[in-house]
Amino acid sequence: MDPLSDMIALLRPSAAVSKPISGKGRWAVHYDAHDAPGFTIVLSGEAWLTLDGKEPLRLSEGDFLLLPTTPPFSLASERHIPGTRVTPRDEAVRHGDPDGAPDFMALGGSFAFERVNAPLLLSLLPERIHIPASEGRSTRFGRFVDLMAEECATDYPGKELIIQRMLEALLVEALRWRSLGNEATPASLLNGMQDPAITRVLQAIHADVRSNWTVAELASVAGMSRSVFSAKFSELIGCAPIEYLLRWRMAIAKDALVRGKMTLSQIAEDIGYESASAFSTAFRKRLGCPPGKFARAEA
Repeated sequence: MDPLSDMIALLRPSAAVSKPISGKGRWAVHYDAHDAPGFTIVLSGEAWLTLDGKEPLRLSEGDFLLLPTTPPFSLASERHIPGTRVTPRDEAVRHGDPDGAPDFMALGGSFAFERVNAPLLLSLLPERIHIPASEGRSTRFGRFVDLMAEECATDYPGKELIIQRMLEALLVEALRWRSLGNEATPASLLNGMQDPAITRVLQAIHADVRSNWTVAELASVAGMSRSVFSAKFSELIGCAPIEYLLRWRMAIAKDALVRGKMTLSQIAEDIGYESASAFSTAFRKRLGCPPGKFARAEA
């Protein structure tokens, strides 16, 4: 089983908003945090993005940026310019001088994820995913970006639909980008999947979520001692192995409850609980309410 595909299947992503962003001259704007994953594809020129408390990041033509949780940030034509606070809008945005051809153009917006599991699954992603044009240009990802830029420059029939579908494909390509897992990357599922031993463990969990896995069994899959495995898993993923298993079980359960096509007994069997009662007890302990109440609240 592919853990990333499982995660994306539960998130059921779609491009909720996509809009042109342009600027000319000297400008800077600041956005408050919002709960929709945000993205930017730079079509021409460059700008500086600064997450609160972090060093500015230069975005150049061909770059792709994904902010899974979209914390407060500033976007500016130059570094360290105080930004004017603005509210996100679902329409074209122009910054700076309103007249003449812009010297910065981008496609920006947000993705919509299945909300019931979005907080848990987004917590398994890094704070930001930045793929510079210098790395992506000669790859399939770079070809996606080029096709996106070409489509944005046309007025062909079906343009908006094509852009929506290409954005969804770009999201998946970004999440599996080969260079995300490095020593500077915070703990995340993507980081863990760069390690062959931890990947084997994740695949085993996802392939048989019903199994009553122990740390010793998972360490054996990884080919490590229990202590070394536990430390490495926590360092790369951000939680202990059994905690990851329990979180994933509950994610599957919440998705099934929202869909409303399975009984509690069926859900319990699917994710490794001996009975509906045992599942209900575990669900209440972790979520603070019984499964039935959760399902009604999310209906």
